[in-house]
Amino acid sequence: MHLPERFAKQIAETEARLRAVPEEDAGLPYHAGGWTRKQLLGHLIDSAANNHNRFVRASLDNEYHGPSYDQEGWVRRHRYESAPWISIVDWWTTLNELLLRVVREIPQEQYAVPCFIDNKPMMSLEALMEDYLQHMEHHTAQILPVPAQASAGTT
Repeated sequence: MHLPERFAKQIAETEARLRAVPEEDAGLPYHAGGWTRKQLLGHLIDSAANNHNRFVRASLDNEYHGPSYDQEGWVRRHRYESAPWISIVDWWTTLNELLLRVVREIPQEQYAVPCFIDNKPMMSLEALMEDYLQHMEHHTAQILPVPAQASAGTT
């Protein structure tokens, strides 16, 4: 499946499942001593905001050089844990729909654009976009319960 279609599919499927999370569960840590589900989703909002800048600049400038970001600081500054869950889901959805618009407009020939984040090794814009999707999958797996049909298995 082409990258923009994978983005769209992952966003749509994740949004539907996020909306089903009860407010009382959203405020609970995903594991003892960890971030709450609200904070995890907030972290994904922050990641989307940072990657939005990266994707646009890389596609316009044909190279990207930029900083990483202080994940703990961003989550702390936004105070996601005090916001209503549905608002956090709405913010996540809106920002990812905007990011999807950008991804759909990036020509395939620009997928090889070099991106340099902080002092990490160079990665292509395509690898950066792939990394964003994997990051989203990783953290949404911590937020969301496994769907009943997936956990039931097949015989």
